[in-house]
Amino acid sequence: MEKILSFVREAKAELKKVTWPGKKQVWYSTLVVIAFTLFVAAYLGIVDLALTGIFTKIIS
Repeated sequence: MEKILSFVREAKAELKKVTWPGKKQVWYSTLVVIAFTLFVAAYLGIVDLALTGIFTKIIS
């Protein structure tokens, strides 16, 4: 039981050392993630269309 209490105390102490991001930083990070996700989705969609066209012509 002492090990568990020690772990909880140490975890709490470490969380006090964390520098949490502000609202503005979280907002910009969210926008970057959304933009990157849309970019990758568009890229993969274009590659899929191209490969589908190529393999359709090869097979038929």
